[in-house]
Amino acid sequence: MRILDPSSACHALDKLGFGAELLEEFKSVLSQPHGIIVVTGPTGSGKSTTLYSALNYVKDPKKNITTVEDPVEYRLAGINQIQIKPEIDLDFALCLRAILRQDPDIILIGEIRDKETVEIAIKASLTGHLVLSTFHTNDAPSAISRFVYMGVEPYLLASSLNLVVAQRLVRRICEHCKEPVKLSQEVLKRLKVEPEKAKDTVFYHGKGCKACDGAGYSGRLPIFEFLVLDNEMREVLINGGSESKIRAMSRQKGYGGLLESGVSNLMQGLTTAEEVLSVTFAEDIKV
Repeated sequence: MRILDPSSACHALDKLGFGAELLEEFKSVLSQPHGIIVVTGPTGSGKSTTLYSALNYVKDPKKNITTVEDPVEYRLAGINQIQIKPEIDLDFALCLRAILRQDPDIILIGEIRDKETVEIAIKASLTGHLVLSTFHTNDAPSAISRFVYMGVEPYLLASSLNLVVAQRLVRRICEHCKEPVKLSQEVLKRLKVEPEKAKDTVFYHGKGCKACDGAGYSGRLPIFEFLVLDNEMREVLINGGSESKIRAMSRQKGYGGLLESGVSNLMQGLTTAEEVLSVTFAEDIKV
Protein backbone atom coordinates (compact mmCIF):
# COMPACT_ATOMS: atom_id res chain seq x y z
CA MET A 1 0.00 0.00 0.00
CA ARG A 2 1.24 3.48 -0.88
CA ILE A 3 -0.05 6.24 1.37
CA LEU A 4 0.35 9.70 -0.13
CA ASP A 5 -0.13 12.87 1.89
CA PRO A 6 -1.32 15.63 -0.50
CA SER A 7 -0.58 18.33 2.09
CA SER A 8 3.12 17.38 2.26
CA ALA A 9 3.64 17.24 -1.50
CA CYS A 10 5.54 20.12 -3.09
CA HIS A 11 4.55 20.68 -6.70
CA ALA A 12 6.63 23.80 -7.33
CA LEU A 13 9.22 23.27 -10.06
CA ASP A 14 11.62 25.80 -8.49
CA LYS A 15 11.66 23.85 -5.19
CA LEU A 16 12.31 20.36 -6.56
CA GLY A 17 16.09 20.55 -6.21
CA PHE A 18 17.25 21.21 -9.79
CA GLY A 19 20.42 23.26 -10.13
CA ALA A 20 19.94 26.69 -11.73
CA GLU A 21 21.17 25.52 -15.17
CA LEU A 22 19.11 22.32 -15.22
CA LEU A 23 16.01 24.22 -14.05
CA GLU A 24 16.33 26.67 -16.95
CA GLU A 25 16.90 23.76 -19.35
CA PHE A 26 13.79 21.97 -18.05
CA LYS A 27 11.64 25.11 -18.31
CA SER A 28 12.92 25.69 -21.84
CA VAL A 29 11.93 22.16 -22.95
CA LEU A 30 8.52 22.50 -21.23
CA SER A 31 7.86 25.68 -23.20
CA GLN A 32 8.15 23.80 -26.51
CA PRO A 33 4.78 23.12 -28.21
CA HIS A 34 5.38 19.44 -28.97
CA GLY A 35 7.69 16.50 -28.25
CA ILE A 36 8.15 13.91 -25.50
CA ILE A 37 9.64 14.43 -22.05
CA VAL A 38 10.39 11.23 -20.12
CA VAL A 39 11.27 10.98 -16.42
CA THR A 40 12.91 7.66 -15.61
CA GLY A 41 13.86 5.83 -12.42
CA PRO A 42 12.73 3.00 -10.12
CA THR A 43 9.47 2.99 -8.15
CA GLY A 44 9.50 5.59 -5.38
CA SER A 45 12.17 7.83 -6.93
CA GLY A 46 9.91 10.88 -7.16
CA LYS A 47 9.04 10.68 -10.88
CA SER A 48 5.36 11.56 -10.38
CA THR A 49 6.23 14.55 -8.17
CA THR A 50 8.54 15.90 -10.90
CA LEU A 51 5.86 15.50 -13.58
CA TYR A 52 3.09 17.04 -11.43
CA SER A 53 5.42 19.98 -10.77
CA ALA A 54 5.97 20.31 -14.52
CA LEU A 55 2.19 20.31 -15.10
CA ASN A 56 1.76 22.96 -12.41
CA TYR A 57 4.37 25.08 -14.19
CA VAL A 58 2.72 24.84 -17.65
CA LYS A 59 -0.87 25.02 -16.32
CA ASP A 60 -2.90 27.68 -18.10
CA PRO A 61 -6.72 28.12 -18.40
CA LYS A 62 -6.23 28.49 -22.17
CA LYS A 63 -4.51 25.07 -22.43
CA ASN A 64 -6.24 21.70 -22.54
CA ILE A 65 -4.16 19.45 -20.25
CA THR A 66 -5.22 15.80 -19.89
CA THR A 67 -3.62 12.99 -17.89
CA VAL A 68 -4.02 9.20 -18.07
CA GLU A 69 -2.84 7.62 -14.82
CA ASP A 70 -2.81 4.40 -12.84
CA PRO A 71 -3.78 5.52 -10.23
CA VAL A 72 -4.43 9.29 -10.09
CA GLU A 73 -2.05 10.13 -7.24
CA TYR A 74 -2.81 13.83 -6.70
CA ARG A 75 -5.76 15.90 -7.87
CA LEU A 76 -4.76 19.06 -9.73
CA ALA A 77 -7.30 21.85 -10.32
CA GLY A 78 -7.81 22.85 -13.95
CA ILE A 79 -6.50 19.55 -15.37
CA ASN A 80 -8.52 16.62 -16.79
CA GLN A 81 -7.34 13.46 -15.01
CA ILE A 82 -8.37 9.97 -16.13
CA GLN A 83 -7.93 6.80 -14.07
CA ILE A 84 -7.38 3.65 -16.16
CA LYS A 85 -9.49 0.55 -15.41
CA PRO A 86 -8.02 -2.65 -16.92
CA GLU A 87 -11.02 -4.72 -15.75
CA ILE A 88 -13.23 -2.89 -18.30
CA ASP A 89 -10.39 -2.76 -20.88
CA LEU A 90 -9.85 0.96 -20.24
CA ASP A 91 -6.05 0.89 -20.58
CA PHE A 92 -3.45 3.54 -21.43
CA ALA A 93 -3.69 2.93 -25.19
CA LEU A 94 -7.52 3.13 -25.32
CA CYS A 95 -7.59 6.29 -23.17
CA LEU A 96 -4.91 7.94 -25.30
CA ARG A 97 -6.80 7.24 -28.53
CA ALA A 98 -9.96 8.74 -27.01
CA ILE A 99 -8.35 11.89 -25.61
CA LEU A 100 -6.41 12.60 -28.82
CA ARG A 101 -9.79 13.23 -30.52
CA GLN A 102 -10.27 16.13 -28.07
CA ASP A 103 -6.97 17.65 -29.28
CA PRO A 104 -5.30 18.36 -25.90
CA ASP A 105 -2.27 20.67 -25.82
CA ILE A 106 -0.44 18.65 -23.15
CA ILE A 107 -0.81 14.95 -22.30
CA LEU A 108 0.59 13.19 -19.22
CA ILE A 109 0.85 9.40 -19.50
CA GLY A 110 1.32 7.84 -16.05
CA GLU A 111 3.76 5.23 -17.35
CA ILE A 112 4.97 3.88 -20.69
CA ARG A 113 4.58 0.12 -20.29
CA ASP A 114 4.39 -1.30 -23.80
CA LYS A 115 5.09 -0.66 -27.47
CA GLU A 116 1.48 0.34 -28.22
CA THR A 117 1.54 3.14 -25.62
CA VAL A 118 4.90 4.51 -26.78
CA GLU A 119 3.76 4.45 -30.43
CA ILE A 120 0.64 6.49 -29.60
CA ALA A 121 2.80 8.89 -27.54
CA ILE A 122 5.15 9.36 -30.52
CA LYS A 123 2.22 9.93 -32.92
CA ALA A 124 0.76 12.49 -30.48
CA SER A 125 4.08 14.34 -30.19
CA LEU A 126 4.53 14.38 -33.99
CA THR A 127 1.06 15.90 -34.46
CA GLY A 128 1.63 18.91 -32.22
CA HIS A 129 1.15 17.69 -28.64
CA LEU A 130 3.54 17.93 -25.67
CA VAL A 131 3.70 14.49 -24.02
CA LEU A 132 5.07 13.82 -20.53
CA SER A 133 5.56 10.34 -19.12
CA THR A 134 7.53 8.06 -16.80
CA PHE A 135 9.66 5.03 -17.61
CA HIS A 136 11.70 2.44 -15.70
CA THR A 137 15.42 2.42 -16.60
CA ASN A 138 18.72 2.75 -14.71
CA ASP A 139 19.76 6.09 -16.20
CA ALA A 140 18.82 8.55 -18.96
CA PRO A 141 20.78 7.08 -21.95
CA SER A 142 19.53 3.55 -21.19
CA ALA A 143 15.96 4.82 -21.76
CA ILE A 144 16.79 5.21 -25.46
CA SER A 145 18.15 1.63 -25.64
CA ARG A 146 14.97 0.37 -23.96
CA PHE A 147 12.72 2.21 -26.44
CA VAL A 148 14.67 0.70 -29.35
CA TYR A 149 14.48 -2.74 -27.69
CA MET A 150 10.68 -2.30 -27.46
CA GLY A 151 10.63 -1.96 -31.24
CA VAL A 152 10.54 1.83 -31.72
CA GLU A 153 12.36 2.97 -34.85
CA PRO A 154 15.36 5.21 -33.99
CA TYR A 155 14.30 7.86 -36.56
CA LEU A 156 10.87 8.18 -34.88
CA LEU A 157 12.51 8.44 -31.47
CA ALA A 158 14.94 11.07 -32.74
CA SER A 159 12.15 13.25 -34.16
CA SER A 160 9.87 13.04 -31.11
CA LEU A 161 12.00 12.75 -27.94
CA ASN A 162 13.11 16.10 -26.46
CA LEU A 163 14.40 15.26 -22.99
CA VAL A 164 15.05 12.29 -20.70
CA VAL A 165 15.47 12.99 -16.97
CA ALA A 166 16.76 10.20 -14.71
CA GLN A 167 16.27 10.70 -10.99
CA ARG A 168 16.77 9.09 -7.59
CA LEU A 169 16.07 10.13 -4.01
CA VAL A 170 18.83 10.24 -1.39
CA ARG A 171 18.33 10.80 2.33
CA ARG A 172 19.17 14.25 3.70
CA ILE A 173 21.52 14.51 6.71
CA CYS A 174 19.71 15.49 9.92
CA GLU A 175 20.58 19.13 10.73
CA HIS A 176 20.38 18.47 14.50
CA CYS A 177 23.16 15.86 14.70
CA LYS A 178 25.24 16.72 11.63
CA GLU A 179 29.00 16.34 12.21
CA PRO A 180 32.15 16.26 10.04
CA VAL A 181 33.45 12.87 8.91
CA LYS A 182 36.63 11.76 7.12
CA LEU A 183 36.21 9.69 3.97
CA SER A 184 38.68 6.98 3.03
CA GLN A 185 40.70 7.11 -0.20
CA GLU A 186 38.79 4.08 -1.47
CA VAL A 187 35.41 5.82 -1.02
CA LEU A 188 36.70 9.01 -2.66
CA LYS A 189 37.95 6.93 -5.59
CA ARG A 190 34.54 5.28 -5.99
CA LEU A 191 32.91 8.72 -5.86
CA LYS A 192 35.44 9.96 -8.47
CA VAL A 193 36.38 12.91 -6.25
CA GLU A 194 39.86 14.31 -6.89
CA PRO A 195 42.14 14.23 -3.78
CA GLU A 196 42.86 17.99 -4.18
CA LYS A 197 39.13 18.76 -4.16
CA ALA A 198 38.57 16.51 -1.14
CA LYS A 199 41.23 18.42 0.85
CA ASP A 200 39.24 21.65 0.64
CA THR A 201 35.86 20.04 1.36
CA VAL A 202 34.28 19.11 4.68
CA PHE A 203 32.14 15.96 4.44
CA TYR A 204 29.36 15.27 6.94
CA HIS A 205 27.22 12.50 8.34
CA GLY A 206 24.45 12.29 10.94
CA LYS A 207 25.45 10.97 14.36
CA GLY A 208 21.86 10.09 15.25
CA CYS A 209 19.64 11.93 17.73
CA LYS A 210 16.08 12.11 19.07
CA ALA A 211 15.00 14.44 16.26
CA CYS A 212 15.80 11.81 13.59
CA ASP A 213 15.12 8.69 15.76
CA GLY A 214 18.81 7.81 15.68
CA ALA A 215 18.87 7.44 11.89
CA GLY A 216 21.15 10.41 11.21
CA TYR A 217 18.88 11.40 8.32
CA SER A 218 15.78 13.57 8.05
CA GLY A 219 13.90 13.98 4.78
CA ARG A 220 15.04 13.26 1.23
CA LEU A 221 16.35 15.17 -1.76
CA PRO A 222 16.50 14.29 -5.46
CA ILE A 223 19.51 13.85 -7.70
CA PHE A 224 19.12 14.21 -11.47
CA GLU A 225 20.68 13.28 -14.80
CA PHE A 226 19.63 15.13 -17.97
CA LEU A 227 19.81 13.88 -21.54
CA VAL A 228 18.80 16.69 -23.91
CA LEU A 229 18.30 15.62 -27.51
CA ASP A 230 19.71 18.34 -29.74
CA ASN A 231 20.31 18.01 -33.53
CA GLU A 232 23.75 16.42 -33.06
CA MET A 233 22.38 13.82 -30.62
CA ARG A 234 19.45 13.07 -32.95
CA GLU A 235 21.87 12.49 -35.83
CA VAL A 236 23.81 9.93 -33.76
CA LEU A 237 20.55 8.22 -32.73
CA ILE A 238 19.28 7.95 -36.34
CA ASN A 239 22.63 6.44 -37.39
CA GLY A 240 22.30 3.73 -34.75
CA GLY A 241 24.66 5.23 -32.16
CA SER A 242 25.20 2.98 -29.13
CA GLU A 243 24.04 3.80 -25.60
CA SER A 244 27.64 4.39 -24.48
CA LYS A 245 28.23 6.82 -27.38
CA ILE A 246 25.09 8.81 -26.49
CA ARG A 247 26.15 8.83 -22.84
CA ALA A 248 29.65 10.06 -23.75
CA MET A 249 28.18 12.82 -25.95
CA SER A 250 25.94 13.95 -23.12
CA ARG A 251 28.97 14.19 -20.77
CA GLN A 252 30.90 16.16 -23.41
CA LYS A 253 28.02 18.66 -23.55
CA GLY A 254 28.36 19.20 -19.79
CA TYR A 255 25.49 17.07 -18.48
CA GLY A 256 26.69 15.01 -15.52
CA GLY A 257 25.36 11.61 -14.49
CA LEU A 258 23.52 10.63 -11.32
CA LEU A 259 26.86 10.07 -9.54
CA GLU A 260 28.01 13.64 -10.30
CA SER A 261 24.68 15.04 -9.10
CA GLY A 262 24.95 13.01 -5.89
CA VAL A 263 28.56 14.12 -5.31
CA SER A 264 27.48 17.75 -5.78
CA ASN A 265 24.95 17.34 -2.94
CA LEU A 266 27.56 15.49 -0.88
CA MET A 267 30.03 18.36 -1.22
CA GLN A 268 27.35 20.83 -0.17
CA GLY A 269 26.94 18.84 3.06
CA LEU A 270 23.38 17.73 2.27
CA THR A 271 23.84 13.95 2.12
CA THR A 272 26.42 11.22 2.85
CA ALA A 273 28.82 9.22 0.68
CA GLU A 274 27.01 5.99 1.65
CA GLU A 275 23.71 7.35 0.33
CA VAL A 276 25.21 8.50 -2.97
CA LEU A 277 26.97 5.17 -3.56
CA SER A 278 23.84 3.18 -2.65
CA VAL A 279 21.66 4.75 -5.39
CA THR A 280 24.17 5.52 -8.18
CA PHE A 281 26.74 3.62 -10.20
CA ALA A 282 30.09 4.71 -11.58
CA GLU A 283 30.45 4.58 -15.32
CA ASP A 284 33.60 4.22 -17.36
CA ILE A 285 33.21 6.28 -20.50
CA LYS A 286 35.65 5.77 -23.35
CA VAL A 287 35.09 8.39 -26.01
